[in-house]
Amino acid sequence: MARIPNPFAFLFSKPQKEELVVEYVIREHHKGRSLSEILEDHYVTNRFSPDQVARVLDHPEVIRSVGEDTIAAHRGGAA
Repeated sequence: MARIPNPFAFLFSKPQKEELVVEYVIREHHKGRSLSEILEDHYVTNRFSPDQVARVLDHPEVIRSVGEDTIAAHRGGAA
């Protein structure tokens, strides 16, 4: 018998592409790179629009890793 996919599964899971970029931002920041520099990488710009990048910056993992002040400064400079 074939399994019927849950039509609401998208509500409970984050897109894998977004998770990969979140992990990339955190990993690169731990290497000592600035947030602005990371967000200008082709890895990020080729995958995400500015709106999608803003969603990445809202992830609690990114906020904890990079810091609220760094994210606020980036948003202030980008506006």
